[in-house]
Amino acid sequence: MQHKTFFKKELVNELRFVANLMKKEKSVEKKIYYFSAAYGITSRTLRYAFSRDVLLADLVLNTSYHSLFDRYQRAKSGDNTVPFDEKIFDNIVEGLKDLANAFESDTSIQEPLELIVASSFSATGPGNYLREKGDLTL
Repeated sequence: MQHKTFFKKELVNELRFVANLMKKEKSVEKKIYYFSAAYGITSRTLRYAFSRDVLLADLVLNTSYHSLFDRYQRAKSGDNTVPFDEKIFDNIVEGLKDLANAFESDTSIQEPLELIVASSFSATGPGNYLREKGDLTL
C-alpha cells in the first residue's frame, strides 16, 4: 500500500507542476507541449498503482491533448477558422489544479475532467460552433 501512496503523491505534484508551467507560458505551442505531461504522468501512474480514476483521467487528458494538438497543427497549416482563446488554457490549468486536489483528497474527479474536456473540445470545429451558438460556455 505504501507504493500507492508514493505514486499518488507523484501524480498530484506533477499535475500541479504542469498547471504552473502552462499558466506562466505565453506560447500556445509550449502550453500544449507542457499539457502532454499531464497524460504522461497518469499513464505512468496507472502502470504502477492502477485505479479506475487514474485510467479515466488518462483517457480524458490524452484525448484533450490530441484535440488541442490537432487544432494547433491545422492553424500552423493555415486553417485559422477556430482561434485559440486564452480562456481555453486558463480553464485547463484550473482543471489540472482541481484534478490534483481531487486525487489528493480522494474526492470525485468528474468536475475537473469535465472542465478540461469541455475546454479542449471548444478548440475543435464542432466545439467552437457550439461556443459561437452560446451552447458551450467557458
